[in-house]
Amino acid sequence: MTDRLSHIELDLGEAAPPSPEMLQEQQVAIFDLIEENSFALPDAPRGPYVLTLSRTGSRLGFDLASGGAPAAQFELSLGPLRQIVKDYGQICASYYEAVKTARASEIETLDDARRGIHREGARELRERLEGKAAVDAETARRLFTLVCVLLAEV
Repeated sequence: MTDRLSHIELDLGEAAPPSPEMLQEQQVAIFDLIEENSFALPDAPRGPYVLTLSRTGSRLGFDLASGGAPAAQFELSLGPLRQIVKDYGQICASYYEAVKTARASEIETLDDARRGIHREGARELRERLEGKAAVDAETARRLFTLVCVLLAEV
């Protein structure tokens, strides 16, 4: 299949390195994306694609190459994602803390909330990508995790 990502890099720029928990989520998301994803660019060379995901100010940058040649480059405004990322970061922090001492039912409640916010973020990202890149729900979900890593300190 050629409409897919074959390699992913995060350009953190001057951002602080991710927390150990976020680094783990980043590694899992990248591994899962490489194993299975659906990513197609309209009116561009076919993949597989190498993606460099970056943040510049209030913009999220997608730099894609195919066969060693540039395939597409575009940016998305982070405005619509900022609050969802913030909410996700807060619920994750609560979840990680709860895992240490809370009852199983409390952890489960936080985990359900965490997944719900994550699904919302993936849906928003997928909508923001419309017309620029076609992705399935699972690819959007994993890409949203990487967006959260890029915005962790925002």
